Amino acid sequence: MKLYPIESGNFKLDGGAMFGVVPKTIWNRTNPADANNLIDIAARCLLIEDGNRLILIDTGMGNKQNEKFFGYYSLWGDHSIDKSLAKYGFHRDDITDVFMTHLHFDHCGGSVQWNKERTGYEVAFKNANFWTNDNHWEWATKPNAREKASFLKENIIPMQESGQLKFINRPKGDYLDQCELGFGIFFADGHTEKQMIPHINYNGKTIVFMADLLPTAGHIPLPYVMGYDTRPLLTLDEKSKFMNAAADNGYYLFLEHDAHNEIITVQHTEKGVRLKDVYKCSDILI
Repeated sequence: MKLYPIESGNFKLDGGAMFGVVPKTIWNRTNPADANNLIDIAARCLLIEDGNRLILIDTGMGNKQNEKFFGYYSLWGDHSIDKSLAKYGFHRDDITDVFMTHLHFDHCGGSVQWNKERTGYEVAFKNANFWTNDNHWEWATKPNAREKASFLKENIIPMQESGQLKFINRPKGDYLDQCELGFGIFFADGHTEKQMIPHINYNGKTIVFMADLLPTAGHIPLPYVMGYDTRPLLTLDEKSKFMNAAADNGYYLFLEHDAHNEIITVQHTEKGVRLKDVYKCSDILI
């Protein structure tokens, strides 16, 4: 097995929304805001090469929305999925599976693209199966008013229409030892219904793709919960369970949204679980 970081593009989000009730004077120390109160955000995906399978975890925003839409997110940098794949000798047509932690636009928008005529949409990975779970699919396709702006039909429905949509078989509890793609999954409901957090065994290490359970290293303290989360008190419980396990077991946490810290480890301290070490992807993965 080999793992590759895939940078799909950087953007910015409101720091207050990203840290919920935490005062700016505190979160600004770890995630400094610009003059518009925006903080740097990455969309760092992960590619798993395992035998004949090439599994891409999340796909970023994509590029099919209009200028007004992208204007809300202050895109910066020149990253793209195609450039990142090419860096490691791959093409999007090589991808066999796309695993989506959840279906918010910044995690799955790159799964769907315009067709050549720009008259409709098609899947962006023509040879891949697209993986979610049945509970989250139901949640995303019949969205509540709070999340409606994050679940965009053009990002989601074309996967079903293509016939390439697959559902992970969920366990009765919140952890699946091994899914159909060969890795474990922690199911978390605080951010959105049945977000999937992959746990990958790699060279004697456990690499955890954190998605929105831990957006950045600045979110490590338990009360630092995003304003975007639909059930913040549940996020507190899920973070407590996960972060203690991460410290106990020495997990390597792959941060999808932290533009400056790529992989971290955590440790127990008298103040609770806190940051231990920071790594580049090249230190751990390739």
